[in-house]
Amino acid sequence: MSETVDDIWEPHAPAGAGGLRPLGAEGPALRANGTASVRTLADGVVEVSTEGPGEVRIEWRVPCVDATALWTPEPRGTGWLPAAWSAPRRTRLAAGAPIAALVGTGDVALCAFAAERPDVLAGAGVVEETGEFRFWAQAEGRLTVRIDTSGRHFARCLADLTAWWGSGYTVDIPEAARLPAYSTWYAMHQDVTPERIETQAALGKELGLDVIIVDDGWMTADRTRGYAHCGDWEPVSLPDTAEHVRRVHDLGVRYLLWYALPFIGKDSAAHRKLGRHALADEPKLGAIVADPRYPEVRDFLTDRLARAVEEWGMDGLKVDFVDRFAHADPPAAGPEADCADLDEGVERLLAAIRRRVTAAQPEAMVEYRQPYVSPGLWPYVTMIRATDCPLGGQENRQRTVDLRLAAGPVPVHSDMLMWHPAEPPEQIACHLIDVLFAVPQISVDLAALSTGQREALAFWLGVFRTHLDTLQRGELRPARPDLGYPVVTALGAETVAVARYAALPVDASGAGWRTLLVANADADPDVRLVGGSGTAVATVQDARGRTVRRGEVELERAEPIPVPRGGLLTLRRA
Repeated sequence: MSETVDDIWEPHAPAGAGGLRPLGAEGPALRANGTASVRTLADGVVEVSTEGPGEVRIEWRVPCVDATALWTPEPRGTGWLPAAWSAPRRTRLAAGAPIAALVGTGDVALCAFAAERPDVLAGAGVVEETGEFRFWAQAEGRLTVRIDTSGRHFARCLADLTAWWGSGYTVDIPEAARLPAYSTWYAMHQDVTPERIETQAALGKELGLDVIIVDDGWMTADRTRGYAHCGDWEPVSLPDTAEHVRRVHDLGVRYLLWYALPFIGKDSAAHRKLGRHALADEPKLGAIVADPRYPEVRDFLTDRLARAVEEWGMDGLKVDFVDRFAHADPPAAGPEADCADLDEGVERLLAAIRRRVTAAQPEAMVEYRQPYVSPGLWPYVTMIRATDCPLGGQENRQRTVDLRLAAGPVPVHSDMLMWHPAEPPEQIACHLIDVLFAVPQISVDLAALSTGQREALAFWLGVFRTHLDTLQRGELRPARPDLGYPVVTALGAETVAVARYAALPVDASGAGWRTLLVANADADPDVRLVGGSGTAVATVQDARGRTVRRGEVELERAEPIPVPRGGLLTLRRA
């Protein structure tokens, strides 16, 4: 798009129609410019398309009745109702995803929508003059949006919208991308050495961590946390790299290596080679953002990253800072560029990297991170991680749940879990329960764990692995996005998993489950089951996995079952 957000955003202007023409009489009040059409797909679900020269725009409104939150997949994007004059969201291939939902009482979607293309400017908010909720989306040349006002659970509506996205992509996910991982970042920061990495890999394997992700510091002896040394990507801190990787593999652990993909540091030899192809200057970081519209840039970066898998035998890449490519107003491409569109250059670069690493290792993994969560990136990624929130359990919970609702078939990873050395086992268990419906990443010194901490970590990692299908592939039903998801449920074939983060009752209804898991992350131990029938055998384990109670319970009775904070209630019926 040629315009910036500031060009279009008029915070004091009334929420008028802006010259758009009405479309049909059914469903939400729709307006569009260009050559527009509306197609009904199901009860309460329509697809609106328009095209024309220049910017095209679709706008629609619904009554803002019983509304509680606007859901979006951005960090801190859920839990309030913006005004119609709030700044719009601009999504691109490398930043954000064009999807949102107005959620009402009972967690129903009053209106959910997604756009077919990744590069969209979208606004949403309450119209002060009418009490309606206005949505609008615009793009260059053509635009298709799906609008769902069916009134179903908002997660069901979002699942259908992401399935619509997924029908256009081939996504290949190795099973290892769903296994708990160890990350060096919070535990070591830049102080990585082969000995420290191998020690943590060995200890992690014993606890149930099958992947290790080595972060910043491996490519430089500098420890000042800047990016001036990025770009050459020589293993300064990992001598005899291939042999080091082989030793990690001998432990039965897979190995991923971190790259700050866009950055060419000003102290690197690569800067002398590619500095003229700068998309942006980042003086505070000591680097430039390289412009992927140039084949020379793409070839260089692809060779640098693929080397980890092709030469050193690693199992994949942690590709960081891709969102730094997402400039709304990039400089004009020079004569050496082979594409004028920035998103096209980004996609060519990411496709080349994925192609090279999977040619060398068919099960290679590639990690991306919030906020670059666009479905256009799905073919090039095997997992998406929540953005940094150290020791922020509620943030980690909300971000991983939000990502699950927008990531389609791609596994979602938590931000790395870290804690103070004096953290009690119960709180460590709560950190893990906060990310129960994602893949946990751990980043502490495993050699320094107390016996209780180690037992809590091992127990809950075992829960993640044993119930992986339900927790990661089950139908996700988070409750109350306006309150940060105080209860989250995953529905599997015969197992239902519930995480309880507040003193709220747990729904035990449904004839399909044979196993009901209730993870208690609240200080109130009294778990109240509602809606159940018949009897079940209840097993209660504390945060360290020790059985503290077992016996038969009648599900119809309202008597609470005591479950310690950080503990697990398992109900099994014949």
